[in-house]
Amino acid sequence: MADTLLIAIDGTQYFSSSQIHCSNCSTRRLKSGETHFFHSVITPVIVAPRHSHVIPLVPEFIVPQDGHDKQDCENAAAKRWLAQHGSRLSALNVTVLGDDLYCHQPLCQQFLAQQLDFILVCRPESHTTLYEHLEGIDLPTVTVKRWTGKIEETYTYRYLNGVPLKDSEDALLVNWCEVTVTRPDGKVTYQNSFATNHLLSHENVADIVLAGRTRWKVENENNNTLKTKGYNLEHNFGHGKGHLSSLLATLNILSLLFHTLLELLDQKYKLLRSHLPTRKTFFDDLRALTRYRIHLRSF
Repeated sequence: MADTLLIAIDGTQYFSSSQIHCSNCSTRRLKSGETHFFHSVITPVIVAPRHSHVIPLVPEFIVPQDGHDKQDCENAAAKRWLAQHGSRLSALNVTVLGDDLYCHQPLCQQFLAQQLDFILVCRPESHTTLYEHLEGIDLPTVTVKRWTGKIEETYTYRYLNGVPLKDSEDALLVNWCEVTVTRPDGKVTYQNSFATNHLLSHENVADIVLAGRTRWKVENENNNTLKTKGYNLEHNFGHGKGHLSSLLATLNILSLLFHTLLELLDQKYKLLRSHLPTRKTFFDDLRALTRYRIHLRSF
C-alpha cells in the first residue's frame, strides 16, 4: 500500500450537557426522559502504518442542516465532507479508512464516484447478506508467522473478491478479507474483517489488512490526543451561542496540526519535545514562560 495515501475518518463528541445548549446542538433522549445536548465532529486525518504521527485535515461538524427534518448524523457529515473535498483528493490516489458505520452502499458508491478507494471495517452483524455468501466456500487463506520479541504469533488471512454488500439486485460488489491473530496456545488476540474495492490476492491481503487496521490511529493519535493530552477538546473553554463551540474545537484541531508539522519538520521543536516528551508538560512550561515574559516587559 505504499502507492496510496491513507485517510482515516471518524466521528467524536466534544461537548455534552443536560442544561447548556444552543441551536446547533444535537440531542438524545435518555431513559430517564431527560434531554441530553451534545456537539460532535468528523475528524479526518492522514495516517500511515508504523508511524505515530497523524496529520489532521479539515473537520466536518455534525449540526442540524437547513431544510432537513432528520437530525444530522456522522454518516451524513461524512458524505458532506466527501462532496466538498473529494475532487481534490482524487488526484492523490487516496484510500479512505473507516469503521463499520461507513461500510454501507451509499457511502461506498460516493467514494467510488469521487475516484477514492476504501478499506472499511465490515462486521457480520451489520452485513448478514455478505457473510451468507462466505458460507460453505473454501476461502483463499494465507498464514504468516511473526515474532513479537517474546512469542511467535500466527496471522491467518482469509479473503474473497466480488461479494455483495447488501441484499438487492443493485448491490455493490466488494472484496472481503479477514485477519485472525493467535498465540501458540491457540488464544485469539485480535480478529477483524474489512470490505474494500482493492482487488485482493495472496500477495497483497496482508498489506490491505495492515492499512485497514491503521484506522484506529484517528481515535488514538488524534481524538484521544485532543481530549486527554492537553488540548482540552471536550472542555474547550466555552459553549456560547451559534458557532462558538465549533470555532474553539477547530482551533484545537488546528493547533494539533501545527504541532505535528513542527515535530516533523522543525529541529528546535524536536529538541524541546525530546526534553519535554509529554504534551501537557510542554504546554504548561510554554504557558509559564509566556506569562513571565509578558510580566517582565511590564516592569
